[in-house]
Amino acid sequence: MKEQAAFRKIGCGECLNSGLLGFDFSMAFQPIVNTTSQTVYAQEALVRGLEGQGGGRHVFENVNKDNRYRFDQACRVKAIKLAAELNIQSKLSINVMPNAVYKPELCIRTTLEAVQIYNFPIERIIFEVTEGEPINDHAHLQDIIQSYQLQGFITAIDDFGAGYAGLNLLSNMQTDLVKLDMALVRNIHNDSVRQTISRGIIAVCDDLNITVIAEGIESADELQVLQEMGIELFQRFYFARPRFESLATVSSDWWR
Repeated sequence: MKEQAAFRKIGCGECLNSGLLGFDFSMAFQPIVNTTSQTVYAQEALVRGLEGQGGGRHVFENVNKDNRYRFDQACRVKAIKLAAELNIQSKLSINVMPNAVYKPELCIRTTLEAVQIYNFPIERIIFEVTEGEPINDHAHLQDIIQSYQLQGFITAIDDFGAGYAGLNLLSNMQTDLVKLDMALVRNIHNDSVRQTISRGIIAVCDDLNITVIAEGIESADELQVLQEMGIELFQRFYFARPRFESLATVSSDWWR
């Protein structure tokens, strides 16, 4: 059928052809830091314009239901290609659009081809599913998560606590990672309600053997409170800002 044909496998070369997509883009990288081991746990690939501009916003303005699948595939290939060129030794985190995935076993084939071509290990790739995107079919999302985990990929829920599903999402599927939304993290040292909610999420994730990442860290006070709750993985400007097509130097201010 026409709808199924739209979700055919796209080759790596085709993904990198901006003419077929109708616009072009690149990636910046921002580190996720393990403050216990004082290492970079992962580099998150973030969509940017060709000159590094826009924070990705003007790129996403070109994405619609007709090109969403091709864009999602192109993001994966570009991220893996750049990660290999930059010799990233940590994990690589890639944001995926669950509403762009028709059948997980078909849509993952281009990613598997990219992994082979650019020699980037599957076990070091994290797929982040944003909770900010409306999910109308939770069974389909569960199928995506399980399929990727069976392939050996790491899975994560991004922006947890800010979107459409919250804890109900975890009741149906368990990803390997959960990223606390920055709205929960912001000024958490001065907000007992945010602290209580965060402790509850961390406790649930601990019981489910899910690792928590706190994103949005911009101060030493926020970091200290969340470290005391047992979180080891952090991200945001306190550590490093995204660097366009290169790797940021992590600030040494937080080493204790």
